Amino acid sequence: MDAMLDVTFYGVRGSTPCPCDANARYGGNTSCVVVDVPGGDPILLDLGTGLRFYGFNEHCAHDPFRGTALVSHLHWDHIQGLPFFAPINCPDARLDVYGPRNGRTLEACFEEFMAPPYFPIGFRDLAGEIEFHDVDAGSFAVGPATVTVAAVPHVGTTNGYRIDWNGVSIAYVSDHQEPVGEPARVDEAVLALADGVDVLIHDAQFTPDEFVQRPDWGHCTVGYAVEVAHQAGVGELVLFHHDPGHCDATVDGLLEEAQAAAEGRNVGVVSAAAEGRTISLVPAGS
Repeated sequence: MDAMLDVTFYGVRGSTPCPCDANARYGGNTSCVVVDVPGGDPILLDLGTGLRFYGFNEHCAHDPFRGTALVSHLHWDHIQGLPFFAPINCPDARLDVYGPRNGRTLEACFEEFMAPPYFPIGFRDLAGEIEFHDVDAGSFAVGPATVTVAAVPHVGTTNGYRIDWNGVSIAYVSDHQEPVGEPARVDEAVLALADGVDVLIHDAQFTPDEFVQRPDWGHCTVGYAVEVAHQAGVGELVLFHHDPGHCDATVDGLLEEAQAAAEGRNVGVVSAAAEGRTISLVPAGS
């Protein structure tokens, strides 16, 4: 079989973890998506509570873990899984963490939140090594893949990421502020990041009524996610960052609305992120 780039969802919720029976199909863990690039180490998109479950697949009995994390921003739901990622607490393990500065370095921010009295130990007390890299707009290589970074409108400094490998591409825009009163305006940097990607993983937290109540919370409606996908011309839009108050049935309904809104609008497929789902991308011509 030809090599494929696999995108697997381990955490799909926004704001706070919310596992319960009503959320069982889509899942209740916060943001964590893993991209397995052939010939390279895994790339982790955010470090929410889904990271703990990803860690079940990697343990010290195997070779020491090596990977790269691309952190969108430093809100709790995107970083709170790191202290519980068992593979990094093994000798010779290494995780390179890239993310935006937020008034101080990324390393300084993690030093502050993962330390007593908020957590029993600091990240330097782990058996493995974590290296932090401040990153803003631009591109760099991660193994055989190219990562592109762009600023995304949200509450606080936030990055979106694009990963290109062998002619296939994904974009990750987990938290995105919809312009109030301008539902067709999309930031040029976001459009450039998502332009023509095979898969766009995009914030879709609010219903229209919820957005009216919370217009400055840094998120968007499902309809706005479709608008971004339409303007960028993506192959598949994956609705992401589900609201913790949305049960499976609510997400089902929002997905149906998004699919209807995307008809005839230059969007190949619309789906909703669910824990355990893998999207496999095969390079053209393979």
